[in-house]
Amino acid sequence: MQYAPSRLGRGNALPGTPQQKSIEPHLSLSAFLVQLLNGLASASSLFLVAAGLSIIFGVTRIVNFAHGSLYMLGTYIAYSLVKVFGGGMLGFWGGVLCAGIAVGLFGALVERLLLRRLYHAPELLQLLATFALVLIIRDFALWTWGAEDLLGPRAPGLGGAIDIAGRQFPEYDLLLIALGPLVLGLLWLLLTRTRWGTLVRAATEDREMAGALGVNQAWLFTSVFALGSFLAGLGGAIQIPREPAVLTMDLTILSDVFVVVVVGGMGSIPGAFLAAVIIGVLKAMCIGIGIGNVSALGIDFSFSKLTLVVEFIVMAVVLVIRPWGLLGRQQSIPRGAASVEPPLYLPPPALLKGLAAALLMLALLPLFSDRYTLVLLTDILVFALFAVSLHFIMGPAGMHSFGHAAYFGLGAYAAALLFKHAVPMEAALLLAPLVGGLGALVFGWFCVRLSGVYLAMLTLAFAQIAWSVVYQWDAFTGGSNGLVGIWPANWLASKTAFYYLALALCAGGVILLWRIVFSPFGYALRAGRDSPLRADAIGIDVRRQQWLGFALAGVLAGLAGAVHAFSKGSISPDTLSIPRSVDGLVMVLMGGIQTLTGAVAGAALFTWLQDSIARQTEFWRALLGGIILFLVLAFPQGIAGFIRERWDARKDAE
Repeated sequence: MQYAPSRLGRGNALPGTPQQKSIEPHLSLSAFLVQLLNGLASASSLFLVAAGLSIIFGVTRIVNFAHGSLYMLGTYIAYSLVKVFGGGMLGFWGGVLCAGIAVGLFGALVERLLLRRLYHAPELLQLLATFALVLIIRDFALWTWGAEDLLGPRAPGLGGAIDIAGRQFPEYDLLLIALGPLVLGLLWLLLTRTRWGTLVRAATEDREMAGALGVNQAWLFTSVFALGSFLAGLGGAIQIPREPAVLTMDLTILSDVFVVVVVGGMGSIPGAFLAAVIIGVLKAMCIGIGIGNVSALGIDFSFSKLTLVVEFIVMAVVLVIRPWGLLGRQQSIPRGAASVEPPLYLPPPALLKGLAAALLMLALLPLFSDRYTLVLLTDILVFALFAVSLHFIMGPAGMHSFGHAAYFGLGAYAAALLFKHAVPMEAALLLAPLVGGLGALVFGWFCVRLSGVYLAMLTLAFAQIAWSVVYQWDAFTGGSNGLVGIWPANWLASKTAFYYLALALCAGGVILLWRIVFSPFGYALRAGRDSPLRADAIGIDVRRQQWLGFALAGVLAGLAGAVHAFSKGSISPDTLSIPRSVDGLVMVLMGGIQTLTGAVAGAALFTWLQDSIARQTEFWRALLGGIILFLVLAFPQGIAGFIRERWDARKDAE
């Protein structure tokens, strides 16, 4: 969530003396009390959404990327229903409740029509399908309600404020504070005092065993998804008196909800409540203390800026100390989940000849292309290297990353800053990837100690921390405005010349990673992924190999970022934001995680689709989401995986 905190003056220092730290807190006892209550009110709303996600993950094991979209739908639907029902007590609360029910029914429909087809697919493919839903739901909201912010009416009878220690506090927020514990108690009763709750707890503990004992998993999954969606929709509906309905609220709430669920422990409802309180209160306190200012080493810092990143700092600390969350339990490997991929074979000569022909065609394309096509091809090359570097740690190394854009962005900013400080462009291109690799080396030391969803969320936390530093360090990185005027050297001024440079660097990086995959280091990475205990028994230091692989992927992602910076002539914090990391995931999964060439194909297809569709219609996200859904259902193994299957089937037939 992005805030715009006010900038305060620097602390004064005596002439001729170093700048000293200056802190001016103005948080009185009454202000502290009000901020604490604000945090608790926000925590209740956050808990409703997080509880829904936690229940869904606990039973179905699906990391539902569209959960924030369900929250957004609840807000928009409640706004419309309250207008239809009227602003009275019955009309307001009836509209809020009906909005939650409508979202719950929509969630059940999504589960039956889409997700039920993907339960036996890899987890990351399920993530890709739910991401496609995010795009579709976003454009549906744009088509139905428009792009303007919509603020609902105040709750009848709760539109005033009460005096607390000399300060006014909204009555409606007091209701929200009570709502969180009430929902927690109702969920506890539902899960511990009903037969349905017993089945849910059994499926959470051991889904396969519950199915073997005769539990109707299809009905159970649908009901769980409906309940989780209802809670998300209700969490959004109760927000209409507090904040407007906006199209960006889906991803904004999603990052907070992921943090709450992971900090509390995946699948733990009490853990989600505890984490929501911690996160909500900490963010409120950061805003309250934000009137104070710290100035050191020429850098101004306001505590309110911590609201951008405080929850990710908390998540990173918790995951490093207690990898399964505050109240979560260490997850055992589900039955049947320990299967490994087929042996890794060197590509046949025919494929090598095809790749060489494709490289030759790319070298000849500038002879027949205009400037716009060359720019698009340069983007494809950059994102192909970015996607391949992500595939390297997801495929051979088996480490899922939700924050790979951090290293792409570090490389881009390093190139831009070096260039701004009079370092020649050629030297900046050589040094910038090392900065991306250094960031991956530092972050990776912590990340390789985790696995699965917890590993992915820790990479997300570190990426968000890096984004926050870049976004707020105005004096060095340009802050939210970024850096401009980052142009290549004179001999690369033409689009054709820069395209050939991008082709050489990006294709060279892809070939290097391809060679490493088939080297002893690559096979050691794969051994550690498939069977860490056996790999350790034969003398492979699995954690060290993964750490080095993580750093190597950061170097290549940094190279892609450096080329991107000089290609665009400017750089902004969006380069290392969460949506950029999601784009990389989509590219890898669209192409297929089984082969390195799949990441190249996925990057080319995604970049081309995004560019061409965005120029054709205002609702390009929905169209892109529909295409992604089609690819997920038609080619669950990815484009390259499908081609590989056809090739193997043909060879077997011969």
